[in-house]
Amino acid sequence: MKTIEVCIVPSLLNLYDTKNKVIVIVDIFRATSIICTMFMNGASKVIPVESLEIAKEYKEKGFLVAAERNGKKLDFADFGNSPFEFTPAKVKGKTIVYSTTNGTNTINLCRNFDLVVISSFLNFTSTVNFLINQNKDIIILCSGWEGNLCLEDTVFAGVLSEKLISTNLFLAQDDSALNSMDIWNHAKPDITKYLSKSFQFKRLTKLGMNDIIKYCLTFDKTEIIPVLTGNFIGKHQL
Repeated sequence: MKTIEVCIVPSLLNLYDTKNKVIVIVDIFRATSIICTMFMNGASKVIPVESLEIAKEYKEKGFLVAAERNGKKLDFADFGNSPFEFTPAKVKGKTIVYSTTNGTNTINLCRNFDLVVISSFLNFTSTVNFLINQNKDIIILCSGWEGNLCLEDTVFAGVLSEKLISTNLFLAQDDSALNSMDIWNHAKPDITKYLSKSFQFKRLTKLGMNDIIKYCLTFDKTEIIPVLTGNFIGKHQL
């Protein structure tokens, strides 16, 4: 029986045995949702970078750059952090350099692990099918916000854990996985209403991004699984 663990914030990942496991990175509002969108609309590669200095260096070399801090697009960037900016006309066949407040730092933390995938509601069922076909235990890694737990990431960890366990191929290995499923069961009658009390939901609403919230909570818009390989993210399609 394969196991599922949930790491609620990246700073706790050092407490987990990551060897020979699939790391599933989650940043629902918005990094992993946007990475899925980039590939859905034809991007060929995504390079996640931690610092704005590195992002600027890529920009000077002619790369397309998506960069934000605290939800706002930076002046040197080609894209901000709205999924609606990454249209096929702009990203098809392109390599996108990506730097965000939280999500890309979490991704780079996992650069040397065995198998790292990017997940969101947008590629939920494909993620489930991909993980079923791997002969590995799973750690769902929630990106959080500036070191703190994010409710939307925990909700997603819960629905993903529940779905995998329902196949009778997986079992919950820790209380964080059990807790995330309990939270999901509170949220699932109306995910948007449940998350409306969360910090990130309120922050995005204040910024006028209600349409982005709705988009990021949409199940199954793509079958693509973004996979981290060294310093870039490519795509696996079922």
